[in-house]
Amino acid sequence: MVALYKEFHSKGLNIIGVSLDKEAKAWKEAIAKDQLNWVQVSNLKHWDEPIARQYNVESIPATFILDATGKVIAKDLRGADLRNKIASLLAK
Repeated sequence: MVALYKEFHSKGLNIIGVSLDKEAKAWKEAIAKDQLNWVQVSNLKHWDEPIARQYNVESIPATFILDATGKVIAKDLRGADLRNKIASLLAK
């Protein structure tokens, strides 16, 4: 995700990280360690995280690509599939 963000942020990619952590300290340390330079949110409610429930997240990591209106247009893509989908969407 860090590489994708570096490559595509200037072209319009925004990422919002939703954490399922329970402890703020561990969550914040992971953000710093992994250099996650995008918006991070968490209610520190683990699997009871409201956003995770809203999007029916059942395993992690989970990825969702949303359009400008908030509609989910792709889900759980990884690696080259994720990169290619982002590239194609931002090329439009």
